[in-house]
Order: sequence, then C-alpha cells, then structure tokens
Amino acid sequence: MIFDAHCDVLLKLYLEPGSGAFQSKQSLHITYPQLLQGKGKVQLFAIYIPSELKPGQRFQAAMEMVNMFYHQVLDRNPKMKLISSKKDVERLADDEIGALLTLEGAEAVEEDLTKLEILYKLGVRSVGLTWNWANAAADGALEPRGGGLTNFGHDMVTFLNEKCIWTDVSHLCENAFWDVMETADFPIASHSNAYSICPNPRNLKNDQIEALIKKNSVMGITFVPPFLNKKGTAEISDVIRHIEHVCSLGGEDHIGFGSDFDGIDETVKGLSSYVQYDNLINTLHRYYSEKQVKKFLFDNFFERLPD
Repeated sequence: MIFDAHCDVLLKLYLEPGSGAFQSKQSLHITYPQLLQGKGKVQLFAIYIPSELKPGQRFQAAMEMVNMFYHQVLDRNPKMKLISSKKDVERLADDEIGALLTLEGAEAVEEDLTKLEILYKLGVRSVGLTWNWANAAADGALEPRGGGLTNFGHDMVTFLNEKCIWTDVSHLCENAFWDVMETADFPIASHSNAYSICPNPRNLKNDQIEALIKKNSVMGITFVPPFLNKKGTAEISDVIRHIEHVCSLGGEDHIGFGSDFDGIDETVKGLSSYVQYDNLINTLHRYYSEKQVKKFLFDNFFERLPD
C-alpha cells in the first residue's frame, strides 16, 4: 500500500479541461489505472494556483479544481473515495483508494479566512502556506527577503490548528518554517528532501528535519531530480541516499513519500510514473526490512493523519 502526499494532477486537469486524462493509462504521471495497478491506497491531490492568475481569479480557479476533483477523480471512479481523516482511511475496503484534497499556497484564499473555511468544508485537509515566493501568509523558499509568517499567516495556522488540518512546511523559507514549527499543531513536509545531501533551497536542513522529528511529524521524500542531486538527472539510488540520511538523524518513523508527480517535467530514472513505484519498492527491500518499508510507504503518514 502506498500513501503519496503530493501530486499536481488537478493542475494538469485544470490546464486541459475535458481531456479525461485521469482515466487514461499513460496521459499523466498519476492516473486511475496506474493507482489501481500500483497498489495506491491514499493519494493527496494539491490545489495549486498558476502564478499568472490575478487576484479575483484565484479562488475561482481553486473552485474549478475542486470541481474537477469531485467529477473526474471521484465520480467517474467508484473505487476512489474522498477521505478527510484517519478513520476514513480505516474504512476503505481492500479494493478502494482514498483521495484527499490539499492546498499548495495561500494565494487561492485571497486573504480571506472564509474562503479557507469553504475549502475545508469541501475536503481540504492539508495546507501549504506558500509556493516558492512571497504571499500574504509568508515568504517562500526562493523569496530573497526570507521573512516569517505575517499576521494573516498566523491566522491561517490558528485556523488549521482548530480544524486539525496539516500545515505543510515544504515550500516555506527558513524563517517561516520556524514560525510554523512554533505555532502549528499538525506540521508536515509533504514533498521535501535533505539539504545536506542536495543543497537546494527547497530542501530541509538537518536542524529542520530534527525539529520535524521532535514534533512527531513526517516528511515526504520527493522525486524531483533537482532536489535529489545537483546533476540534473537522478536515479532511485538518489532517493535512497535521502532516506538513509533522514534515518541517520533518527527519522525512520518520520519518512514518507510525496512524489510531486505531474508537477515535474523531468523524472527519476525508473520512476517516471506512479506505476513505477514498484521499482522503488524493490530497491527499498534491498536495504530495509519489510516493516521499515511499510512505514516509509504508508504507515508514517497514515499515523499522523488527524482523526
């Protein structure tokens, strides 16, 4: 069973409306047939607002993506079930796959907590406050200023705490990361790797990883080649190096996967789509026990999912 904490399927569906791409076997990195074949159990679907959209357009775009999630992911595939809690996952039948909505960046809510509450009522259960740049909530990982949470960002985290929603730190700059770690009750890193292995601004430094571990959180190792090494191309062995490093920091119980499938142009050799998770799993079994592999693939994220 696989719990994948991040993909951008909804963005692809938004950019190609009416394509029916999620039903096709090979049109996306993640499709319904691939989830079935690859033994997917829980897949998180991100709402990411294209940067060219202006204020006043962004929430509408989020609503369109939510609509696509319900109609193209859930309604057309009876075995795909909306989940919003750990109990929902536990209720899944053996042949059912859980689908959970997430928000990547506060742009969609347009400085309006009412819009965030609407997204919550529609199923959003994990929220990243930024993408790579600054917004009304905080500065992202590539923003030169590197500022922490704004007042609105603090208000968002308070809302997420009250609703028992994950606060995703993956795209935050360092100062904002530490602000979130001080204030969030349910922090995760949905798709980030280890900075000491690959010094990309989107990766987490050792003290950040250790802070997540101390908070009993989890980080999703991601399959983005520039986050795996500096060569520009990557192999499954690179994924293993990041896992091993997090384990060396005491993170065996805090490692998951957040593929970022359909949010990347280049893929890891042997990990070009969801169905190739098998290649990663086979490699994991060469280095880790059955129990450890199960924790990485499913248990660690599942155990942190609020009830």
